[in-house]
Amino acid sequence: MTGAERRLDEAGDWLVRLQSEVVSEADALAFDAWLSASPDNAQAYDTVLKLSHEVEANRLALKIALPRPEAARSRRWVLWGGGLAAGAITASAATMMLLPAAAQSYATGQGERRKVTLADGSILEMNGATRLEVRFAGRERRVELASGEASFDVAHDARRPFVVAVGDRAVRVLGTRFNVRRRSGRLSVAVARGLVEVAAGGGPARRYRLHPGQRLDATEGAADAQIVTGVAEDAFGWREGRLIYRDATLAEVVEDLNAQFARPTRIDDPDLAAVKLSGVLVLDDQRAVINRLSLLTPIEVIEAPSGVLLRRAQQR
Repeated sequence: MTGAERRLDEAGDWLVRLQSEVVSEADALAFDAWLSASPDNAQAYDTVLKLSHEVEANRLALKIALPRPEAARSRRWVLWGGGLAAGAITASAATMMLLPAAAQSYATGQGERRKVTLADGSILEMNGATRLEVRFAGRERRVELASGEASFDVAHDARRPFVVAVGDRAVRVLGTRFNVRRRSGRLSVAVARGLVEVAAGGGPARRYRLHPGQRLDATEGAADAQIVTGVAEDAFGWREGRLIYRDATLAEVVEDLNAQFARPTRIDDPDLAAVKLSGVLVLDDQRAVINRLSLLTPIEVIEAPSGVLLRRAQQR
């Protein structure tokens, strides 16, 4: 057996193991260690997973009966190992058009928060000014986050990974609680529970695996990302009506406020926009929030018919 064949064999074994009704934290850590041991392992797992999804989609299209539980493991190995049966199924279905499952779109306005229970029991909570699309098809549960911020409490389903596509990244989980944010070309993923994998699209994918308490920050189009530990829970503060910042730029804070309030807030110079601040803003009345913000950083607030203008406070 070649090294490539051995890795595919191990990847198939992991896919079977992760389809167990009960996946322990030890299983998740062991799987994480195996993926991290070599980039070839991650590639082998993606190959096996892709083939599994393709076979399942064709099985549904052709209405092929599911194997008996006692034969499930041997059936999987026929599909992933030899590939002959999988090839036959794919060829048989090549002339058939697979109709995608209907997508459901959700959106929130400024200052609106929305809670949605999805078809699989997962809970989705959307922050203000957020747009996303949900599609459950074949063996994948997929969310496309166009803009904004959302938190997810994902129902465990080892047979159907939950994937959130956000910009040029894909966030893959089996069952966990995490928060995803996308605004102005910046992405962040924070994990409260479970194990999350974030992969960059385009070219050889670089993967990051996040554990509880970790947050990944990235810029769309950039190859690298930064992982920060111990701050993940801050990302969920908006659900309780609080925005929590640690060394955030004023521009980032203003962007969050514009997702909450109809009257736009803007900054009149780039240097002020880059000023860093830390603190907590309670979201109630816009004027009160702006006043609290002025206590965290030296700004002057100018009220205008077009909105709120922030200027650097004049030293006296």
